[in-house]
Amino acid sequence: MSELDVVTAVREACVAADGQDPLDEHAVLRLKHAGLEGAGLWVEEQGFALVRDGDLTLAVSPDARGRGVGGRLLGLASDSEHPLDRAWSHGDHPAAVRLAQRDGWARTRELWVMRRPTADPLPPLDLPDGVRVRGYREGDAADLLAINAAAFAHHPEQGGMDAAELAERMAEPWYDPEGLLIAVDADVAEGGMLGFHWTKQHDATTGEVYVVAVGPQAQGRGLGRVLTLAGLHHLAATGVAEVILYVESDNTPARELYASSGFAHAASDTHVQYTR
Repeated sequence: MSELDVVTAVREACVAADGQDPLDEHAVLRLKHAGLEGAGLWVEEQGFALVRDGDLTLAVSPDARGRGVGGRLLGLASDSEHPLDRAWSHGDHPAAVRLAQRDGWARTRELWVMRRPTADPLPPLDLPDGVRVRGYREGDAADLLAINAAAFAHHPEQGGMDAAELAERMAEPWYDPEGLLIAVDADVAEGGMLGFHWTKQHDATTGEVYVVAVGPQAQGRGLGRVLTLAGLHHLAATGVAEVILYVESDNTPARELYASSGFAHAASDTHVQYTR
């Protein structure tokens, strides 16, 4: 079994047991498109540690937990030449808490998953005067990237998306241009982009509020709420039973917006970032 085969097998075992993939989307795409270039990977038969750009992903198959596999892998990664600054625990796993406490990592960031059943009725979508919403079109990329960069300037992962990363995401099987909703100025001939809501359908039962962003020039017009609602209507029409989203735990305005739209958070739906 190759090292990457071990990664795949451990990921699948973790998803089956924990309901969480130890690799987030960004790490998955980098592994898919860049392989191990610039990364460090250490494996045991039922565990792996992957380091790229200072980020650590460490996972151990459920059958091998409690045998010191995680500690050994963390030691190998820590002693390597690769910078190691941050680590994610998807689902706030207790083993990650123990390793962090043992090795002096600090709990510095929490990312919440919030959920909303589509069976709950949605209010009608009333667009503000001078605004229309349409699907993504060829030629929208530059404006979308500019709005994304401005809206997520302080977001460690999302804000740095460039044209190549956008193309990678659009090449994924789930991508649907009609699910990338663009708010434009109806009074401008070319329909200047005001914001967007990128929805994602994971499978037949689950959709996601993937990215919502409003341009600086359009702030204060309630477009975040409008775009969120437009995306929820779109996802409900696909037939999914539930819609999820990810939000920083300290982003109170966003959390309140989503709560007012029927989303709720459970403690087990928490991803934790540790730093050294």
